[in-house]
Amino acid sequence: MDLGIRGKRALVCASSKGLGRGCAEALAEAGVDLVMNARGSEALEQAAQEIRDRFGVTVTAVACDVTTPEGQAELIEAAQGVDILVTNAGGPPPGMWTDWDREDFIRALDANMLSPIALMKALVPGMMERGWGRVVNITSQSVKSPIPQLGLSNAARAGLTGYVAGTSRQVAPSGVTINNLLPGIHDTDRAASLDDGASKKDGIPVEEARARREASIPAGRYGTAAEFGATCAFMCSQHAGFMVGQNVLLDGGVGNQTM
Repeated sequence: MDLGIRGKRALVCASSKGLGRGCAEALAEAGVDLVMNARGSEALEQAAQEIRDRFGVTVTAVACDVTTPEGQAELIEAAQGVDILVTNAGGPPPGMWTDWDREDFIRALDANMLSPIALMKALVPGMMERGWGRVVNITSQSVKSPIPQLGLSNAARAGLTGYVAGTSRQVAPSGVTINNLLPGIHDTDRAASLDDGASKKDGIPVEEARARREASIPAGRYGTAAEFGATCAFMCSQHAGFMVGQNVLLDGGVGNQTM
């Protein structure tokens, strides 16, 4: 399928690896030029060059911490005029509700709620003026089914979801859509970290911890960054103009719900 976005330009956050890179590659395959962002400059530039070589698109790499005002300012300057925004940031650490204090919540909100909002506020007005735009926020399956040990993530991402629900309806008349993409367990560093934690907690090999988690997924496996990226690219396409304020769950069937 031709996604109809060849020649568009996209900012994809946290895109040197994992789900962000999957999204960047899928958009590049559709002919979209990229602004890629991550904190580590070496890994980011390597990923950017591999995408340039593979897909022949223009890629600007911006190494910065988007959770800081300085990083946001640098990234926003480089991304002026983009047609597509994909926000993404790693989740805060797991724990018990008794473990967290105010500063823990502030860090989680900065990374997983306030940073995406800052990018939308800076870049969506230009999309509205041009009459076309797509925003996809990578959040989590926990928005629909909270995960007890991920309370920091549950709180921050639920806040972003509420913001998007109202904002998306306000910008839709200008041809701009904002939606959220909710990953379950995908084969990324985040999944490996969770498996390692379960391994240490239960005193079992990491391979067994992963096998147990895979067995709890109706699809019987972890998702891949490539299939996640393909879903994101469709949500950014010309064909998704009637999708407004939605939470698209990509979890292999773990969430047993009808809505």
